[in-house]
This record gives sequence, C-alpha cells and structure tokens, in this order.
Amino acid sequence: MEPSTERLSIYKAARSIKKMDNSLYNALRSIYDDSIFVLEIGQLWPELPLLANLRCGLWYTPNNKFHSTCYFKSTDGHYSNWSFNTSRLNLHVAQIAAHRGGCMIIDSTRKGKRFPDSMSKTIPIWTCVLNRAIRNYWMRHSFVGDSAEKEFKEPIDATGDISGNGSCWDCSLHFPLWVSDTEKALVENRLEGWTNDLETCGADIASLALFLKKPLRPLWISQRTVIWLNEVPEYDSWDFTPIILVSASSSTCNFHQRTTSEFSWTYIAGAGDDEESWARGLSPELFWKHAYDIISSGPNLCNQKVADIVEKNRVYQSQRGEVTPQVSIKQKAVQSCDELSCSSILLVNGDDVDASTSDSSVSWLGSTNLAVGASQSGTIISTPSLLTEFCQI
Repeated sequence: MEPSTERLSIYKAARSIKKMDNSLYNALRSIYDDSIFVLEIGQLWPELPLLANLRCGLWYTPNNKFHSTCYFKSTDGHYSNWSFNTSRLNLHVAQIAAHRGGCMIIDSTRKGKRFPDSMSKTIPIWTCVLNRAIRNYWMRHSFVGDSAEKEFKEPIDATGDISGNGSCWDCSLHFPLWVSDTEKALVENRLEGWTNDLETCGADIASLALFLKKPLRPLWISQRTVIWLNEVPEYDSWDFTPIILVSASSSTCNFHQRTTSEFSWTYIAGAGDDEESWARGLSPELFWKHAYDIISSGPNLCNQKVADIVEKNRVYQSQRGEVTPQVSIKQKAVQSCDELSCSSILLVNGDDVDASTSDSSVSWLGSTNLAVGASQSGTIISTPSLLTEFCQI
C-alpha cells in the first residue's frame, strides 16, 4: 500500500502545483504583459487596424484599440482536417484590408507553439481561396477593379497575369516555413474545391474585387521575431495586401516564473485561451476597464478583487435591465393540469399580456430560463419557444 500512497501523493502534489500555476492572477498578469508587445507591434504600422480573433485575441488589447473582430478556428487548420468554412467567411476582414491597405489580427495559443493553427494554416488557406476567387471573377468579366469608380478593361491570362502592365495577381498558397512541404501539397490539392464552394455560396466577390488592389498575403510576427526598427518597411510598399498575424504570447515555455519589485508570479503562454476555466465571470472589457486595480492587487487579493468587480457589474446591468429582462403576463386557468402538477399556466404572447394587473409581473433570472413572480404554486410559463418552470420566492 505504501507505493500506491506515495504515487497518489505525488499526483496530488503535481495537480496542486499546476492549479497554482493556472491561478487567475497569473493568467491576467500574463495577458497584461503580452498586451505590451501587441501594442508595440501596432505602433510599427499605426495606419493598419487591429482585429481580435475570437475569443482569445480579445484579451490582449484594450477594447478601444480594436477596430473589429474575426473568427478563424484553429480546428480548420489541423492536420488532415483542413477546411475552408463558408459559414465563417470573414469577408469583412478582407474588406477592411482592402479599404485600409492591410490589417493586423491578434491571437495566441497555449500549446507551446509560436502560432496557433488558425494563423499557421487557417488564415493562409483563407487568403489563398479569396485570391483565387477574385482572379476567377476577373477572368469571367475581363476587367480588373482598381476602385469603385474606375475599371481597367485589360485581359487576364490563366496564370493571373494582367496584360499591359506586367503585374501578377498572386494566387499561391503561402504557409510559414515550419509547415512541411508534404502538408502544403495536400492542402493545395483541395484549393480548387474550396474556391468553387466560395463562388457558389452567394458571397459578394464582386465588391471585394472592385476594392482590393493587391492580393491578400499573410505575414507572421511573434515575440521571437527580430524587427529592425530603422528598417521597418511601409505597408503600402509591398506588392500585396498584408494580413499581419500577431501571436501575442511567448513560446519559450508554457509556465515561467517571473518576479517584479512587488510580486512573484508565473507567466502562462496563451493565458487568454479557454476563458471559461479561469476567468471567473470576468470579461475582456471588464478586465481592461479595471486592469490597473486588478494587476496592482497582487496574487493574494486578485480573486476577491475580480469577484467584487464582476458582482458590481452584474448589479449595474441588472438595474439597467441588461441582464434580467422583465415581462408582464397574466394567469390563465386550464381545464386539466395533472401531468404538469400545477394549478395554472401563464401564457406570454401578444394577446395575453396584461400589464395593468399589479400581481402579474414576472422577473426572469438572467439567462437561466427561470423566473419568479406572484403565484400560488409552482407554475409553468409557456412562451413561443420554451416552457419554463418557476416558483414563488
């Protein structure tokens, strides 16, 4: 029994250490430090808008710094599961890049890699498919859209070369160097099918083709990227529209001890990922609204500080009716209610609402599908889409 007890103790100790490393303060402090890097990269090309890749990317920059959000899933880039999903076209990203000359997308990963698969493969596939669809559009219509008001009637050959000016519309698949040639070849075999899917799904390729002057192309920047500040190129000097993919976290190790003049804490790579497991109800917006107070509270007081902030925000939203919407209904008797074990059913629809009845008010409890109100017994509320049980408090 002793060896078993010893192994169990080691297991419990390891679990305890891991739990301490994944503490709320460690996660928020890691996000705060990584956000400094993101803002520094943003200053290299201040004209380019920042976009957060949901949901992890939202944590790494104050909300007022983000122009918009996008949703590129890492699972669409996993090996042998590559996909171009027409339900997540993210066409607004291409439109923003077309109007602004490019954009930056912020994301991170916990898995010890420099970039999540959403950046390594999903977005490169997306840019390539869009470029191919735009080239096909030009070939069908025999013009190149230089702007919304100006069209060049120049023929395009099968490779995408625009006759007359010698330029080339790049439709190549651009993966980062760490993706193998074998994997790249397997993905290239599927590009034609994905392009057909895009062209037949009803997406507005025409307007994008009119405004996008250069083909889309991804670039990758992480904390290990070396950038000479006196040699930063102008984004409009490139012969493509840059989609700059910024991985916010350090990939040196998942957990790394760091010390400041006040506190010692553990750095977590990709701390913003999987927020349900650590955030305790805190949202990116709330965090950045109270970032200084939370970070300065230290590891010992952080949990209580966050709990107070979340509760105050919940009360504030409740008072404004943002969390607990209320409806007024009236009680209707029914002939038989044995199966429901109740004395009445409350109907909520346009004909049955009676706001003038003082005792007919029912308050919904957030998004729990529960409600409280004046009634003699447990009752069923019938709405157009659900039945909700509630009881008197």
